[in-house]
Amino acid sequence: SRYYREVLPGEIVKISRHDVQTLDVVRRHEGDPSAFCIFEYVYFARPDSIFEGQMVYSVRRRCGQQLAIEAPVEADLVSTVPESATPAALGYAQKCGLPYVEVLCKNRYVGRTFIQPNMRLRQLGVAKKFGVLSDNFKGKRVVIIDDSIVRGNTISPIIKLLRESGAKEVHIRVASPPIRFPCYMGINIPTKEELIANRPEFYDLANYIGADSVVYLSVEGLVSSVQESIKARQENSPITQKSPIGKIGHCTACLTGDYPVELEW
Repeated sequence: SRYYREVLPGEIVKISRHDVQTLDVVRRHEGDPSAFCIFEYVYFARPDSIFEGQMVYSVRRRCGQQLAIEAPVEADLVSTVPESATPAALGYAQKCGLPYVEVLCKNRYVGRTFIQPNMRLRQLGVAKKFGVLSDNFKGKRVVIIDDSIVRGNTISPIIKLLRESGAKEVHIRVASPPIRFPCYMGINIPTKEELIANRPEFYDLANYIGADSVVYLSVEGLVSSVQESIKARQENSPITQKSPIGKIGHCTACLTGDYPVELEW
């Protein structure tokens, strides 16, 4: 198989053995920017996916570089919880000039933890999900890059595991902003009350999850990381885009509460 092209928003495509045909494109209201889910870039999509002419892996690496600019820390090494945040961790390490070192390895015989029915089972699942590469970080200050912290349940046992295995300090850096709002466009985000960013614990999050420090990427940092190469491509394109450059559309509703459509109940 080979990459051919993206399906446009609202496009109906017919694929046959002969060709690819556009049957119709459902148009947006004139002047309305698109509202591509920004969390596809942060977490949902495979890293080799291509959206808006850019590879998800490259965007995640840029998010890590931006996070290093916004939230540097005195440390000895950078790592991640395998493996969705690896591109961001590599970007953070590169920008900070710190080595990227693996501190955990995945136990391939344990299933997904976030679908476990309660918090205790999720935390037990996390503890069994990883093996510790203690020789790589014993006595050292570790920065762990995560792609998102939703409830805060899964990162706590990991930090505990690293400390018990000899980490001197554990700093958490999150390559996306806090999720604060529910998604009404089809993504199954937990209720507002379950989200750690809306709970009182969020104001002392480092202490709550057992870290030395926690810093999230800003909304502006995420948006600029996502849009950087899109803007560059638009500016270099001979074709004038209908949307002004500042109006490249991404939905950030789960982060900002600014929904791209009027909600009708």
